[in-house]
Amino acid sequence: LKVSLISTATVEGEAAQKMVLRLVQSQKMADAFAANALRAAYQAERALVSAQEASMLGLRVFLRGGRVMAGINPWVAVGWSVVEVAVLIGSSALISRFLGLIRNRLLAGNLGAGEEFDIYLAAFRVPDFIYGILILGGISAVFLPLFSEYFEKSGKEAWEFVNNLLHVLFFGLAALALILFFLAPWLVHIVAPGFSSESKEMTVGLTRLMLLSPILLGISSVFSGTLHYFNRFLAYSFAPILYNLGIIGGILFLLPKFGLWGLGMGVVLGAGLHVLIQIPSAIKSGFVWHPVLHFGHPSIWKVLRLALPRTVGVAGYHINLIVMTALASILSAGSVTIFILADDIQHVPVGLVGIPFALASFPALSRFFAQKNLLAFQETFFLAFRRILFVAAPLALFLFLLREPLTRLIYGTGRFGTTDVELTAAVLGVFTFGILFQALIPLLARAFFSLQDTKTPTLIGLSSFALNIILALTFLDMFRSENTFS
Repeated sequence: LKVSLISTATVEGEAAQKMVLRLVQSQKMADAFAANALRAAYQAERALVSAQEASMLGLRVFLRGGRVMAGINPWVAVGWSVVEVAVLIGSSALISRFLGLIRNRLLAGNLGAGEEFDIYLAAFRVPDFIYGILILGGISAVFLPLFSEYFEKSGKEAWEFVNNLLHVLFFGLAALALILFFLAPWLVHIVAPGFSSESKEMTVGLTRLMLLSPILLGISSVFSGTLHYFNRFLAYSFAPILYNLGIIGGILFLLPKFGLWGLGMGVVLGAGLHVLIQIPSAIKSGFVWHPVLHFGHPSIWKVLRLALPRTVGVAGYHINLIVMTALASILSAGSVTIFILADDIQHVPVGLVGIPFALASFPALSRFFAQKNLLAFQETFFLAFRRILFVAAPLALFLFLLREPLTRLIYGTGRFGTTDVELTAAVLGVFTFGILFQALIPLLARAFFSLQDTKTPTLIGLSSFALNIILALTFLDMFRSENTFS
């Protein structure tokens, strides 16, 4: 019996061993099948990426944006798409800057570096202050990240946010413009303390007229943000071109008839064209107007909370400009003109390189942060950073070496004489040392904005503006008397 049991157990043990071997073989086959499945999935994923890249190639060929399709990220080919959008915006910026130089040349030829040109430029300070701190520095900086966040959740909620913000901005800016209309005499005294009584009175009138422009540009900024999200950069790119054309139209047709008032009319006309060109593309992107006005909506409070630190920082920048204008106004007539014309030339590389790459990268940075894709965020940022360095550095050197011939070519006409050209070129030569850093600031700032961090760039900006004003006062006092530099 024992022998029989042992024999039976041995047979069953051998059978169990064979079963274990079969299980091991089955496991190996399952592992091999899983590996094949993983390889197939990887190949399918690569095929999907290739298809997405091919679709982006078609987008790049036609240079047009469309709706973001479900499951498809239009920024897969990050390097190419950002570069191409930057080229598109840079090309429009080149045209706009060229028109801006024509505008300034026409102004210089008609008004010269004298009292009238100083009045026109000083009148810009208050409307520019509103536009800069509330719109360009505040709303524009926080709108796109918030719109991206809402659109990821619900398209209906995102468009409701757009409609409400449009109405809040319109009534808010109109109320502010009305208040500043009555405060204009006091504000002009701060902006241009060195002007005569007649010049101050004319500056007050022009300032009041041009307070209409920030209202229009505020509405335009919301449409610009939506077009950025949907990669519809073409209409946005034409907006500043039409703005300059409006001002040039004022110089050519309204200045001879209405004097300096014609220039103010041209500014308002340009702001109107700036918003009108973008409305059709916004409608194609899905915008439908609704009469919504809710000042207490959580989205409006979030805009204010995020925009406030940035607004403070940009206010520092414009306060700095106002201080520089005020200091120039106490010098000889034409000093305001020379300072601002030189500043306009130094901002050409910033407008051609720094701002286009920053604007082109901003939608991708905002979208990647909303999707928690930090690797793509870093790749997009550093690609744009390197390209700005590569282009801005030689442009700064070029401007420094050819500062006087370029200034003479751009402004040397009519009543803008040789001495005015030489002084403007000398100021431009000093400005060229900061061009590389000025070109990087828009990208660095928008990287923080896409992270919904507006405090860090604000603190840095305020510190630099305070230092700038202190140095301006110091050097102004130094150069007034005989010194080594004389």
